[in-house]
Amino acid sequence: MATFTLSRFSTPERLKSIREDHLLALLGRHGDYFKQRGVELATFNGSGIDYDGIVKVLMSPDTSTPKPLSDDLYFVHEMATPSYMDELLEELRGLPQDERAVFTLGSDVTPADVAVQVRLLAPDLIERKHAEHFLTSKRSFEYFQSKKDLQRKFKAPSAAKLSALDGALADRFEEMKRGRSAKVFIFHRDDGIWFLVRHGDTYKREGAIEAGTSSSVYYRPEIYDVIKYDEGLGDLCVNANGNKKICALYREKLGLHFFGDAQRFAERAKYTLEPLREDGEDALVCSDIDGIDAIRLKEIQFFWGGSENEVEIRKASDIFAVLKRKQRGLPAKVALSSAKFDVKFTDSKTPRTVAIRPSNVASYTRDADAGAVEQWLQRRGFARQVAEGSHARADAPVARP
Repeated sequence: MATFTLSRFSTPERLKSIREDHLLALLGRHGDYFKQRGVELATFNGSGIDYDGIVKVLMSPDTSTPKPLSDDLYFVHEMATPSYMDELLEELRGLPQDERAVFTLGSDVTPADVAVQVRLLAPDLIERKHAEHFLTSKRSFEYFQSKKDLQRKFKAPSAAKLSALDGALADRFEEMKRGRSAKVFIFHRDDGIWFLVRHGDTYKREGAIEAGTSSSVYYRPEIYDVIKYDEGLGDLCVNANGNKKICALYREKLGLHFFGDAQRFAERAKYTLEPLREDGEDALVCSDIDGIDAIRLKEIQFFWGGSENEVEIRKASDIFAVLKRKQRGLPAKVALSSAKFDVKFTDSKTPRTVAIRPSNVASYTRDADAGAVEQWLQRRGFARQVAEGSHARADAPVARP
């Protein structure tokens, strides 16, 4: 893994958290490398395994360090916690009996033991569980709607179709100088179908000290992009770390490989802020939305444009209360380029922020908030509804990004 350093296993105590036979099975896959570095994994000194020798090797990686060794230790390090252990054990309990039988997990295993066993015997499982936790780390999405009157049901792809998608993405990433690597994970959740795309980023160089002299490390970071497909609305929601070209790539390739249409998620305006101008405070009504108690507008951005590209931002704990006190409304002709709302959810004492930026961006403090907020946006006219006729103002002025 690009962002992993072997020195995380920098003490004998950390290595000793893994049972001896498990540790030797994991490191033994790279026995030739350790032998080259002066450590015989199968040779025991007076106190058992040569932990000090192993630590010395891991503390001083060089250009011959096998990438699979880094990958193995990366996943073990990431997943060796009590909470991850519980999740891995739950997954193992769901396996057929013959597949579970290969695991040698007694009652005295540590989280590291479980992580090592799963890495050795079910590497796809540990990578999938590790990837799953990146889903909730991305809370800002660009929304793209399906073409009108299309079948919205998502059909789980075959292994061959998923592999073809991986290959198509990898080809394009290679052209974009991000390495020829891509893996798509699919998660079926109550709020939609989620996709996690693991791929490489552009290369980085960092200064390093090697053998007492100044050197540099040249590596390709690994990143995760998050995509959600909403079967009810037909929306594809993409977080590609702000990269427009990669976002367009996902719209094209997921549309083609999963729905047979590369143009299914054509870029069209999803959101507008015109209800704030036309309906005023009534646009914040949420009494018909389960899970939301109250909404206040706390920030709005105006794009005046001109040769200076003027932008004006107004903030207050309640902007409509300020406008009412001053007997004013929102300016009539200027583009509304973004807005932030304080949303009081039923499950929380403290309001959480929701941000909307036309034409396609919505950001949430917590990803689980999206469902209720989307209902509010649809019913108040902030969100365009393709299948049932648009409630959005098609002639609304659109701000430049």
